[in-house]
Amino acid sequence: MNHSLFSLPLAILLFIQCTTTLAQSPAPAPAGPTNITKILEKAGQFTTLIRLYKITQVGDQINTQLNNSNQGLTVFAPTDNAFSTLPAGTLNSLSDQQKVSLVQFHILPTFLSTSQFQTVSNPVRTQAGDSAGSFPLNVTTSGNSVNISTGVDEATVANTIYTDNQLAVYQVDKVLLPLSLFGTPAPAAAPVAPKAKKKKAADSPAAGGDSPVDASSAVVSRLHGVVGFGVAVLATFCL
Repeated sequence: MNHSLFSLPLAILLFIQCTTTLAQSPAPAPAGPTNITKILEKAGQFTTLIRLYKITQVGDQINTQLNNSNQGLTVFAPTDNAFSTLPAGTLNSLSDQQKVSLVQFHILPTFLSTSQFQTVSNPVRTQAGDSAGSFPLNVTTSGNSVNISTGVDEATVANTIYTDNQLAVYQVDKVLLPLSLFGTPAPAAAPVAPKAKKKKAADSPAAGGDSPVDASSAVVSRLHGVVGFGVAVLATFCL
């Protein structure tokens, strides 16, 4: 009996303590808005791409678009190793606007799952262009392999980094180089060789004209005629 009376206050005390403790525990934090930079940071090996996102502010544009609209996006993410294979000074040679175009060239304005690559229509429009004719990509598949061609180089989708049915991020093994920025310019036309000048007509005897020898002979003949005429006149007077 005494044992039961002692246990009841202890049970009440433990109940109050547990209730207070539960009330002070924080609720689980809600999932934060989609952030492309954090996704890439968590995946690792995308330091250069993250730096370009910050320099061009394209990362902020992606986050704003995803969190303020229902429009999906597909992002192709080259690894640091992919950037390291570019010729030295490639990124530094680009203007600020060209860097923006290069980063946006890796973004499609629609969500594409891996299965949708099988049926996508080429050319595929990117965020860098207003239409399929400007900064386009061509996507081809062979079994489970997805290849992306730019007209300058060709990359392969290595794996899926992230997908949530609104944003898909795929790792690619090469930096996608737009033809309009990295295409080889057409060679300049070879200069036309100047035509050889024709000799003037005065440098050669005129067609049908007398040669210098013929002209001299004519002069001598005329002189002989004059002399002969003079002799004849004198002979007349002498008679």
